[in-house]
Amino acid sequence: MAELRTLPGDLAEVVARLLVATSLTDDPELAHQYAQQARGLAARVGVVRETCAIAAYQAGEWSTALAEFRAARRLTGRDSYLPLMADCERALGRLDRALDLVTSPEAKNADQQTRIELRIVESGIRRDQGLVDAAVVVLQIPELTDGRPRTAYARLYYAYADALLAAGREDEAREWFGKAAAADVDGETDAAERCDDLDDISLDDLDDLSPDDIELLADDGNVGHDGDHSDDADPDQA
Repeated sequence: MAELRTLPGDLAEVVARLLVATSLTDDPELAHQYAQQARGLAARVGVVRETCAIAAYQAGEWSTALAEFRAARRLTGRDSYLPLMADCERALGRLDRALDLVTSPEAKNADQQTRIELRIVESGIRRDQGLVDAAVVVLQIPELTDGRPRTAYARLYYAYADALLAAGREDEAREWFGKAAAADVDGETDAAERCDDLDDISLDDLDDLSPDDIELLADDGNVGHDGDHSDDADPDQA
C-alpha cells in the first residue's frame, strides 16, 4: 500500500487498518462499510477507491462499484478495471454500454489477462442477448485452443464450460469443467462441483431407464456377448 505514504502518518495507519478489515471480513455488506469509511478519509488515493469499488461489486452495488472503478482508473491509469466496469454495466442491464467497454481501444491494448477477462464478460453479454452460440465462439481464443492447460487460464476454461452448457453441449461442458478444476489450484471457481453435478445428472438419466432400455444399451446395435453380431441381426440395420 505504497500509495498511502502520501497521507500523514496517523491517517495512513487508520486507512490501512480499514483496508485490511475490508479484505478480511466475509460479510460483503460489512466489507463495503469499512471501504466507505476509508474512502471518507482518503478519497484521492487510488488503492482506496479500488478497494471501495471491489467491495461494492462484491456486495452487488453495481452503480456504486462502477463509479468507484471509474475514479480508481482516473487516479491510477490502470485498464485492468475494464472487465469489472463492463460487468457492472451488464449487471445494470446496459448491454450496449458493456460492449462499448469490451471493444474499446483501451481494451484492445490492455495486457493479456485483462483481455481474457474482457472476453469472459463479453461471453456473458452474448448469453444475455440470447446468442448462446456466439457466447461459445467469443471464448475460442489462442489461450483456450493452444492445447496447453495453464493455471492462469482456469477462469477462461470455466467460462467456456459454462457457455457450452448454456448451448446444450453437456459432454463438452463436462470436459472443460474438468480442465478448469485441474487448473484451478487456488479454488477460485466451483468447477469441480459443476463437473460432479453433470456426472450426477448422467447417473440420474440412467436411473430413469427401463430394464428394456438398459438391455438395448448393453446389446448396442444387436451385438452379442462375444462381440460378434447376432445371427438374426438385420445387415442393413447393422
